[in-house]
Amino acid sequence: MNITDVKVFIRESNQLKAFVNIVIDDAFIIRNIKVIEGNNGLFVAMPSRRVSSGEYRDIAHPINTETRNMVEKIIIDKYKEVLQEALTVAESGESIKEEIKEEVEK
Repeated sequence: MNITDVKVFIRESNQLKAFVNIVIDDAFIIRNIKVIEGNNGLFVAMPSRRVSSGEYRDIAHPINTETRNMVEKIIIDKYKEVLQEALTVAESGESIKEEIKEEVEK
């Protein structure tokens, strides 16, 4: 099994950091995986739904630890990459604003 695409959608929330879609072998997509900030750092929550008893059950999830660890690592690495890219763009935007401001003030 290969994860062939990962799309991260950053969220501005206290605990919910992002929604993620992954594509497996260019043939199967899993949507609405969550990246959550917990007490012990980031973790991945698989898509779930509420059942009649009121508890939540995963709709799709890895069935062994090796696969779960691989999926989680790929998702968290991509989340950090997208976050870093967003920070870089924001910082470059700030430096461009400063350059324009300096030009206007001349």
